[in-house]
Amino acid sequence: MTLQEIIADIHALREDLETYENKYGVLSETFNESYMNGEEPEDDAWILDWTDWAGAYKIWLRRQEQYRQAIKTLRAQSQTLIDVIERTARHESISVTS
Repeated sequence: MTLQEIIADIHALREDLETYENKYGVLSETFNESYMNGEEPEDDAWILDWTDWAGAYKIWLRRQEQYRQAIKTLRAQSQTLIDVIERTARHESISVTS
């Protein structure tokens, strides 16, 4: 996976999360806390949404962590942030470990 792919996933997932947040009126963090505590909707039509929402949030958290680890690794390799930005601005692929 590349740094650019991680960032693209984060943005796409953020859009999905915002759709659910607007539909149901709570932020994903709040929703996920309740969902992880076993709360489920009474309306069966919402169950698929809630399952998808929980999955998207879990992947979004994972991608956020992958991004942080990738930046940490790049900095440990003596690359400054400006080096990373210059490479991505030139559309160079920056591979990272998952």
